[in-house]
Amino acid sequence: MNVIIVGGGIGGLTAALMLHRRGIGVTVFEQAPEVREVGVGINTLPHAIHELAELDLLPALDAVGIRTNELFYMNRFGQTVWQEPRGLKAGFKVPQFSIHRGALQKLLYDAVVKRLGPDAVRTGRRLLGFIEDEGGVTAHFADSRWGEQGESLRADVLVGADGIHSRVRAHFYPDQGPPSWNGIKMWRGAVDWPKFLDGDSMIIAGGMQAKLVLYPIAAGLRPDTRLTNWVVNVRIGDPTQPPQRETWSRMGRFEDVLPFARRFQVPGIDVISMIKKTETFWEYPMCDRDALPHWTHGRVTLLGDAAHPMYPVGSNGASQAILDARCLADCLLRADHPRHGLAQYEAERLPKTAEIVALNRLGGPERVIDAVEELAPHGFDEIERVLSYAKREAIVRSYAGKAGFTQAAVNSKAS
Repeated sequence: MNVIIVGGGIGGLTAALMLHRRGIGVTVFEQAPEVREVGVGINTLPHAIHELAELDLLPALDAVGIRTNELFYMNRFGQTVWQEPRGLKAGFKVPQFSIHRGALQKLLYDAVVKRLGPDAVRTGRRLLGFIEDEGGVTAHFADSRWGEQGESLRADVLVGADGIHSRVRAHFYPDQGPPSWNGIKMWRGAVDWPKFLDGDSMIIAGGMQAKLVLYPIAAGLRPDTRLTNWVVNVRIGDPTQPPQRETWSRMGRFEDVLPFARRFQVPGIDVISMIKKTETFWEYPMCDRDALPHWTHGRVTLLGDAAHPMYPVGSNGASQAILDARCLADCLLRADHPRHGLAQYEAERLPKTAEIVALNRLGGPERVIDAVEELAPHGFDEIERVLSYAKREAIVRSYAGKAGFTQAAVNSKAS
């Protein structure tokens, strides 16, 4: 069996490694002229890290990321709403990692090139279209740098892992329209900054209306610093007027983000100074898409953000793409026919990810902050008098169960 993967992001590259491990041939086509370390920080949860550990990637992850030890949910005044250990400290058999998105993509790319060969990832290739017949699927690509005809390739299966603006998805759903925007603008950056708390902790302060996220993603320039990822999310726009695609990822401006950043108070961290010290940061809309009735059409399917783009809530976007990759590879390996394998993959993953998309729209596990802020908008003296531990735990644990990263579920796989 041979598979074409359209898209060389985290999901596509992980799928290539998973398929190769199972003896299935893979070629990845990436539109960008090269795989570069772009983007900012992401979190990858233990259920996804377990899959990367199965690919022998833990040493590479440790070389470029941070093992997250603890998570704090706070209100915008810096008062703790919920606190819990994470990764190994929570009893998981594998860590949780905070990492630069580009660094994760680069280590996956390096692994693909080393294990599959340098021709396994073909950059500068934009998908023009594909034709399926009874015996396979043929994909046609243009050279995205020069606009010339690039190449055509035939395979048994085509996987669209080409992101929220997926051309493969648009082929089957041409009338889907632009992604859905919830009116929230995000500013995201990373800067070398003094360690806070234990140096390996994550803070999320504020609910869906206005939120600040802080966590280290790599070693710093000095022993007492970390490369620290920050995010400011604020609901500022009309959700019925989604931003144009060309404005999706553009350089941020201090005059836009600082007035919103001043809403937040985090003990021991000068948020304003942190942002001001960031040389370059980026502005994004918070978007997703409605769940699809089907990902799979014959020999063609979707994976990752092409299949289920979701709000960046609950540290689940990249993690779910990695889980997609494992499931896809397993289903193709077991199937008598590629079509059967893709149908099984969809049946397993589509309902689970559709539920997470819906939960993320409600705030995911971070909804516990919204619940407290609704009851105590000006802060509190004692959290237990606002919302009991049992009710807070129910919100957080319910999401973990539905998203598949409870300790029992992950450790049973790792055993």
